Amino acid sequence: MLLRLDDEARQVSLGECLGRALEGRGLVYLEGELGAGKTTLARGVLRAYGHRGAVKSPTYTLVEPYELDGVRVHHFDLYRLGDPEELEFIGGRDLLGEDVLCLVEWPGRGEGWLPEPDLRIALSLAEVGREARLEACTARGEQLLARLAAMPELAASLRKEPDDARGGDTAP
Repeated sequence: MLLRLDDEARQVSLGECLGRALEGRGLVYLEGELGAGKTTLARGVLRAYGHRGAVKSPTYTLVEPYELDGVRVHHFDLYRLGDPEELEFIGGRDLLGEDVLCLVEWPGRGEGWLPEPDLRIALSLAEVGREARLEACTARGEQLLARLAAMPELAASLRKEPDDARGGDTAP
């Protein structure tokens, strides 16, 4: 699924829709260069559960836990991770439980240690705003993409994937 996010409000809206679809559990990788909008998207997810305060990237603490209306969210930022094994030392296995929603920025830094995500979201700068490419990595991830595709709030942001062109239909 490819989405056009023209401004910060659309990024936050995608995050809110994603939060509702996730229903408070799952593992989502947030990928992209510095400034691509990973933390902005995480802010939207947290808003879906009632968080209204600032959301900072936990670059130095590696993880910021949130308890919101009975939903536990762990926001990871692995940018400064020296070795994936450091996740073991901070109790990463406990933090990545099945009854918690985990958002992981810079998941490549934890490669070999982190489990496969339900969703992988790659954010990139576009001519205007950002683009978000959402890829399901599990059966649950496929269900999440179907829920997201059915949300009217995202209809205006959906972009046709080049691989989706079938037959002679060239309509936008």
